Amino acid sequence: MSTVTEAGLLRTRLCVDEGEFEALAEPWGRLYRSCEAATPFQSHAWLSSWWRSYGRPGRLRVLLVREGDRLIAAAPLMRVHRPLPALKPLGGAISDFADVLVDGSAREDATEALVTGLHALAGTALIDFGEARPGACVERVHARWPGPKRALPDSPCLELPALPMEELLQRLPTPRAQRTRAKMRKLAKLGVQARTVPADEVEASVRTLLHLHELQWRGRKVTSEHLRPRFREHLLRSMRPMVAAGEAVLTEFRLDGEVMAADLTLLSGSLAGGYLYGAHPRLRERKVDVATMLLDACTRHTGGEQRRALSLLRGDEPYKHHWRPDPVTNQRFLLARGRTAPLLAAAVWDASARRWAKERLRERAARRGDSGASS
Repeated sequence: MSTVTEAGLLRTRLCVDEGEFEALAEPWGRLYRSCEAATPFQSHAWLSSWWRSYGRPGRLRVLLVREGDRLIAAAPLMRVHRPLPALKPLGGAISDFADVLVDGSAREDATEALVTGLHALAGTALIDFGEARPGACVERVHARWPGPKRALPDSPCLELPALPMEELLQRLPTPRAQRTRAKMRKLAKLGVQARTVPADEVEASVRTLLHLHELQWRGRKVTSEHLRPRFREHLLRSMRPMVAAGEAVLTEFRLDGEVMAADLTLLSGSLAGGYLYGAHPRLRERKVDVATMLLDACTRHTGGEQRRALSLLRGDEPYKHHWRPDPVTNQRFLLARGRTAPLLAAAVWDASARRWAKERLRERAARRGDSGASS
């Protein structure tokens, strides 16, 4: 598929071959760096590794837009058959944000080419693009979509502004800020040392992080996917190239010469996301405030020369509100054509039913809490 624009000839084609997708690392990296809205979950190392761990043969659908030899846009998708025939973003449930990539220097023409290419694909399947962060490139695709479309709220997220730790503390009530500073002084007094892991030590550090994560949650409710071999393989495969490219940073925390905690923060040009951490239970026994320790380490990548918002990623858990973050809601964009409009209507109905069910569960939980308090 070719489109003539003022900038020249744009070529749009669909990549369905895993080997071809794997070989796109270099041009994909240039596109990723030129896309201001990109999050770490759109990096080639993350997506190609995710596909190797989670992808299904024959279902890869990556729409590529080139101007000459230059890759100027990409929509990393896969075909799914249940519950509806649809094209969904690569990355799945372990990725907090999804998006297309668009070169900022060719934004208008590249977006128009993506719309044309995706419109052709929507003839047989719904385009179901969930977990798009506000300001995502796919927002412009949705705005220009010529057929049936809907935008729905998706997962809640929380974000802190691009500030150093001391300025974040100034956002807190004075008593809470004073308690946090006392916790930081205790970390220094105990001799906790933070060390950034170099790329050639990443595999060993990832293994340490996952071991500490398992220890930390042993006997408690945990995200079961984080304990599975395919997740371990994905992190071991993706983190070294991401650390080498500045798309991730691993930090180890030592106490008495032993690694007692480890943190994985993912990075893009405008965003840092604290993705996964592990902490030895002995830190709790020594009254170490792990959350403060981790946030202090993360802010070293947000409030420096390159300002990045600090995302606490998906979830509205109460402990995250300690830092007075700003609420941010991901969006879900549904795109169809006339013949696939019934699929869009079914997806909207399903989303409404799920929201209704969640609200009823919250109401019941609130009523149980009230009755428990009064008894």
